[in-house]
Amino acid sequence: MKRKTRTSPARSTFNYTALAVIGGVLILGIGIGIAISSTTTFSPENVASSQFIDRSAPSTETCIKFGASAMVTDMRVFVTLNPFNVYISQPRMQPGCVLRTSNWTILKKNNLISSEQERDCKQRMNTFGYTGELESSPEISCIYQNNSAENLFLSQPGGGGMTPARPRAESDRF
Repeated sequence: MKRKTRTSPARSTFNYTALAVIGGVLILGIGIGIAISSTTTFSPENVASSQFIDRSAPSTETCIKFGASAMVTDMRVFVTLNPFNVYISQPRMQPGCVLRTSNWTILKKNNLISSEQERDCKQRMNTFGYTGELESSPEISCIYQNNSAENLFLSQPGGGGMTPARPRAESDRF
């Protein structure tokens, strides 16, 4: 007669302690993921970017108090008429500042603009912007605020509002 031997029940590979450790790691991972994603912003108002621009602005304290820091792009455009072509120089990026209209007195009292420049700029309902430190001969320009400008990265997701470029014909080349 065969004797039946009692076998002990198979031990589970996951006991309660292992399940608790795995659960804790999962919760910790979710928490870290939420913390990272909530501090990262993927918009044009990115705090890290605007703070960097603010710190880089010329005459930083004055700029932030009386205007807004800006990125200034200088480039030249050359247009030929026969044949018609447009050439653009390599843009040069530098930090700048745009003053609020109510704060032009800063430029006036430091003799950085004349009464005539102030009048001309005011007549066109513009404001002043500058690059370089106010204390050491900045480059000042009367600038126009373009309220109709759009950020096509936001308004046209995926396409950017760009139209495909047409291939240039051999006769179009200079």
